[in-house]
Amino acid sequence: MSKANTGSGASAEPSVVEQTVDEVGFARLVEAHRRELQIHCYRMLGSYEDSEDLVQETFLRAWRKRETYQGRSTFRAWLYRIATNACLDFLERNPRKPSDRTIPAQGGSSTTVPDEIPWLQPYPDQLLEMAAPSEADPDVVVVAKETIELAFLAAIQYLPPQQRAVLILRDVLGWPALETAQLLEVTVATVNNATLRARARLKERLPERRLEWPATDDPTTAERALLQRYMTVLERFDATIVAELLHEDVRITMPPNPTWFVGRDAVAAQLARVLDPESPAYHGAWRSVPCRANRQPAVAHYIRAAGDDDYRPWNIDVLRVEEGRIVEITAFGAKLFPAFGLPDTL
Repeated sequence: MSKANTGSGASAEPSVVEQTVDEVGFARLVEAHRRELQIHCYRMLGSYEDSEDLVQETFLRAWRKRETYQGRSTFRAWLYRIATNACLDFLERNPRKPSDRTIPAQGGSSTTVPDEIPWLQPYPDQLLEMAAPSEADPDVVVVAKETIELAFLAAIQYLPPQQRAVLILRDVLGWPALETAQLLEVTVATVNNATLRARARLKERLPERRLEWPATDDPTTAERALLQRYMTVLERFDATIVAELLHEDVRITMPPNPTWFVGRDAVAAQLARVLDPESPAYHGAWRSVPCRANRQPAVAHYIRAAGDDDYRPWNIDVLRVEEGRIVEITAFGAKLFPAFGLPDTL
């Protein structure tokens, strides 16, 4: 995991302290950290929409508490402290727990049960890029694929909120145990214990072969070719080619719906239900647009229903690819098309 110390230890310049008093100057200071703070809230909550709300809550709290900032830590560390506590307060007010389901997956006898995180949402890659470091802010945390991909986001949702905060602060942001303890108002021993527990629980939840996944954030030529074939197959449905693109253990999940399909035959059959014009569940003609979410390849789908002149937003598929085949498809509704900068119609 990428690490960048956002903790205290560097004295803030007097001008920073002075700007916290002035509304315009304060707004300029906090806006410079909006994207990285939203990503932090997103990791804590798993929801893009909630992260937008919580970063706004962070800025409101920061403005109300601006007189407490005395420059004893970096301004960034001060904001992270407020954001973390805002997320913990939100989770206390809105307790939610992922479901551990034991019934067989639809369409097959596999006992593999995907994580069910109804509130999980994708995060647009173009917004991740906005949080990258610049010459003006060299300490901004780089958003590495392994700490933002959907598998990681789903796994940490199973951690109790405080353990989740400790893991993110220690292993993602690189905060020392002492500063993490000060932020959470607990002892260093408590932080160290929580770190060990969180790492162990995370290991249980992550896919077994995750360490073998490619670490690069940039799509390969083969991955781009696979994505193009996937889009073409959906637009001009061909059951044979669909099967060729899928790993034998492929699975589809559809947050927030408690529905999933596991195995090549089951997934191909489900796609046939909605793509084959002869199927009673056929929705209409498809068009697809490539995009990226959570440092993973993704496709935005549009459907033109019978009698309609336009293709309208349908869903976003986020893909995980291994060894040239699609291993996982996480299908999200059209709600976040605007966040991805996608057009209303095609």
